[in-house]
Amino acid sequence: MRRHGALLFGLFVLASLLLPGGAEPVRGQIPDVMVYEGARLIVGDRTPAIENSAFVVENGRFTQVGRRGQVKVPAGAGRVDLTGRTVMPAILDVHTHSVQASTTRAQLVERLEQQAYFGVAAVLSLRDAGEIPFEVRANPPAGAALFLTGGRGIVGTEGGAARVEYLVSTEDEARQAVRDHAALHVDMIKIWVDDRNGQVPALPAVAYRAIIDEADKYGLRVYAHIRYLSDAKELLRAGLHGFAHGVRDMDIDDEFVALWKERPEVFLTPNLPPRGVAPDLTWLQEAFPAEAYREILDQAENGGDGDTLRFNRQRPLEPFAIQARNLARLNAAGVKIGLGTDSSVGWGVHVEMEDMVKAGMTPAQVLVAATSASADILKLADYGTVAPGKSASFIVLNANPLDDITHTRRIVAVYLRGAAVNRTALRARWSRGAS
Repeated sequence: MRRHGALLFGLFVLASLLLPGGAEPVRGQIPDVMVYEGARLIVGDRTPAIENSAFVVENGRFTQVGRRGQVKVPAGAGRVDLTGRTVMPAILDVHTHSVQASTTRAQLVERLEQQAYFGVAAVLSLRDAGEIPFEVRANPPAGAALFLTGGRGIVGTEGGAARVEYLVSTEDEARQAVRDHAALHVDMIKIWVDDRNGQVPALPAVAYRAIIDEADKYGLRVYAHIRYLSDAKELLRAGLHGFAHGVRDMDIDDEFVALWKERPEVFLTPNLPPRGVAPDLTWLQEAFPAEAYREILDQAENGGDGDTLRFNRQRPLEPFAIQARNLARLNAAGVKIGLGTDSSVGWGVHVEMEDMVKAGMTPAQVLVAATSASADILKLADYGTVAPGKSASFIVLNANPLDDITHTRRIVAVYLRGAAVNRTALRARWSRGAS
């Protein structure tokens, strides 16, 4: 386990350097140009990792990337020796639920800071209420994940007093709901096409076809919560842009794969269900106060059906094995796969990546899904790879996740947009009792 605190050194010019043994960068007078040398570099695309790499960061962007000794070091640049480390692009989460009706701006910013702490550069939040999501999107907080929003979203069933989504049943209602989303310039529109095993009315086909058609007029994409193979096929035929879950009721068939291959731009974020056992969460102990950590473990082990952190029991109609087989087949077919957690906790991306490997993807494929593929889905051209011109948003690790995907949890440092996330200060704040 990494040490809880960071050793401070180099208070001035060398303030961003990394100490041997895992200490974090600390703040101070940092040179305008920095060179990071010696790490194994996972670029984030499908190219092989660069051993003994070097990359230059200037004004928050990568300007040169290559092998050590082959990159021209600018005069006066500061240097960071990352020998023995692995560097990968920061992660992007395409499916979160970060805002509820009662969420304050301060609470949302803190959630985005927690995302940053765990190496997440950007999130798309869905089913968002009120004006706060748009205010935070317009004014990104420093040291936090970038925030994108899908606004309220669209459903076909009542959800009680807490429901924030647009409730539609007719074509006219559906088109007006899209126009309302377009007026707010949302980043994506989520729809719910699921009768929850016959318990509620699903969004009718006449409505979701109208939603997709109207969204196309505004250049918006529609992202669907689904459960059943039959619905997934009809949504593909209707022109859907992405799936927020995989098919959950049965194994997919040849017809479904063929339909998807006709639409290679359609994406999937698997959001895999619990595997029936609680994952190893001991690596979270250093990030959270003891009481909060115990609550996480208790909810993971004993939480009820509505608890998002419950890992130890399979949810009805969501056996992991079915979704794992479906994911493996779609991955083999070349479907565009991103990363989504369906939660608001920053550490969830690391659990989801482990589940994707358990489902049959390789660590290399999962890392692409979590970085460049998710950046492409979110249309964030600045993110997702370590390449010249891109935002210098990256994670420094103590071990190689290509060998073991759980090594993404062994974080030494996180940089977002060229600046080190002050993980020590965040831990200190949380240890004083912050949420």
